[in-house]
Formats: sequence, C-alpha cells, structure tokens
Amino acid sequence: MKVLCVLLLSIFVFAVVGKTYFEENFNDDAWKGRWVESTFKGSEAGNWVHTAGKFYLDENDKGIKTGTDARFYQLSAVFDEFSNKDEDLVFQFSIKNEQRLDCGGGYIKLLPAGVDQQNFNGDSPYNIMFGPDICGSTRRVHVIFNYKGENYLINHNIPCETDIYSHVYTLIVHPDQTYEVLIDNVSKRTGSLTEDWDFLGPKEIKDPNQSKPEDWVDEKTIVDPEAVKPEGWDDIPQFIADPEAEQPEDWDEELDGDWEAPLMPNPEYQGEWVAPRITNPDYKGPWEHPMIPNPDYVHDSEIYSYTTAGVGIEIWQVKSGSIFDNVYVGNDVAYAKSVAEKIVELRDHEKALQAAEDEAERAEREAEMARLEAELEEEEEEEGHTHDEL
Repeated sequence: MKVLCVLLLSIFVFAVVGKTYFEENFNDDAWKGRWVESTFKGSEAGNWVHTAGKFYLDENDKGIKTGTDARFYQLSAVFDEFSNKDEDLVFQFSIKNEQRLDCGGGYIKLLPAGVDQQNFNGDSPYNIMFGPDICGSTRRVHVIFNYKGENYLINHNIPCETDIYSHVYTLIVHPDQTYEVLIDNVSKRTGSLTEDWDFLGPKEIKDPNQSKPEDWVDEKTIVDPEAVKPEGWDDIPQFIADPEAEQPEDWDEELDGDWEAPLMPNPEYQGEWVAPRITNPDYKGPWEHPMIPNPDYVHDSEIYSYTTAGVGIEIWQVKSGSIFDNVYVGNDVAYAKSVAEKIVELRDHEKALQAAEDEAERAEREAEMARLEAELEEEEEEEGHTHDEL
C-alpha cells in the first residue's frame, strides 16, 4: 500500500510540474546563435547591443538593446513546436526603456511554425503580439490575437509603464478562455477572450425584418397647439431712445443737424415669440429594435489554443535604447512569477541607484553654486578695497 501511495504521489507531482518551452536570458555571448536577424529591411535595420544597461544588480545579467535611432528591429528565435491545448499559456518578458521611449514598440510576438527568419517582417504571421507600445498619446499594452487569419486587438486600454526602469510583462491564457495581464507581478486586466475581443461577432443582431413603425411617436414634447401670441407682442421695439440722454451744450443744429438721443435696449422687449412646448400625449418612448440570434455566430471553445514554434521582436523605434530580456514561454505560472519577482527586485535597485545619482548630481550643483558665489563675493571685496585705496 505504501509503495502504491508513493507511486501515485509521484505521478501527481509529475503531472503538475510546469513546462518551459522556451526561455532566453541573453546572458551569454552565444545568443546570436540562437536568434536570427532578419535582412528584410536592409540598411533600415538597427543594430543590437549586448549589455546589462546603466544600472544593474549583476553586470553579467545582460539583455539586448536597440542601438540605432529611427530603425527597424526584426529578430526571431525558433524552438520545438508545441500546443497549449488544455493547458495554460504563459508568455513573459522584461523590457527597460533607458532612453525614456517616446515613440516605438516594445512588444514580442509568438510565432507559428514555418516562419521565414531571414525575411521576418511586419507582415509575417504570428499567433499573439504582446507588450507595450508608446508613441505620442498612445501608451498601452498591446494584446493582439490572431484568429482564423485576422488579428484582433483587445477592446480595452491597458496602460503601460513609461519610465526608464526594468518592467516585466506577463500574459496568461487559460484553457477556459480567460486571460490575465500582469505588469511587475501586479494584475492589470482579467477577463474573457470571447467578451474582450471581437473574435466571434455578436450573439444577437437587430432583426433585419423589423423596422420602426411609421406611426411610432418618439417626440417627447410638442409645441402647444393652443398657445396664442399675446396681443401687441410684435409692437414692442427692440431699441428705444435713451430717455436720460441730453443734447450736448455745444451742439450746433446749423452745423450738426437735428440732435437725436442715442438708442438703448428696450427693457420691455421680450424677443421673438416662441410657442411653449408641452408633453406629447401620443409619446410612446424610444423605439427599440427587436434582436434575434445571429445566424453567423458559432461558438468556439478553442480560441485560446495555438501551435507555437517561435518568438520574434518586430518593432520600429524613433529613439533607441530599449533592453529586452528574460523571455519565457511555457505553462508554469508559479515559475514565471518567481522570475518576475527577481525583475521587480532589479527595478527597485535601479530606482535606488538612479535616486543616489540624482542626489549626487544635486549636491555637486549646489557645491558649484556655492563656489561661484564665494568667488563673486571675494571679487566684490577686492574691488571694494581697491576703491577705498583710490
């Protein structure tokens, strides 16, 4: 019995062990052997820099940084094909925009099998595109799924990080067709694939055979048919002669002509008469179009499922300096969370180092200002002594 229990426990543990289909931390110089740079853009392609960045916990913990301004970056890596059918899909990576990105992409794509890596470009098919995109007022996390050959963007805005520190972006897709987007291990959006994307179209549509009846009354108020304009309403002028105005003493009728008092707004003038409105006794309220089931709607319980065999970075940046790192593709939510925790620790360390540098620069500026003020005071004293001697 004990042996059986141990065996069953072993089987259970094996069953829940997470899978990692692809992981890249870019720490070794051999990363270029694992990734292929596309030649599609030719001279318009930017170069990649292997670096840990300005601030780091470990100088050997490197990533790849976009190194040329106003260039395209098209890079991909392939791995053994897998399907996430009946299991979670976790897609995670970190990015640090040291240049304080103001216009450019920071997202990564999951790719199907068969991608032409040498010609990988913006028209190459992908399964999912995920990550931050910043350009002008656009500052959002893209979550785009390909469904039956069409790319669908999430119907909600998820703000992205815009500072100069490392941040980790995580997308989790569950077999029950729910999803979660996290930034720095903090949940930013959860929901349903069928509700937050327009993959399947509406379940109901307006009945094409129904239309608003011609005699339907949806005007809430009407002009009072019994209202009558008051007698003499139009006889009241808009302007009248100012009764308090007096002819100037120097007015010469022979030279200036007859004097006329200036006009002023008539306080009794009420404007153009408009008949009052009353509640329409025939009002039926707004007409609502009857809905019917959409004959083109077909439920799909496997929207979440993809066959994936690669990852790719395909972006344009006006100002380079984004460091990509810590790419993970698998189904192990707990492991992805543990990796993200280390990136959050790095982010906090970067903030502390930046604060220390800012403080040192502030102190240096203050010291320089104090030195200049002291020199100025010394010069003024010397000029004063010279003036006294003269």
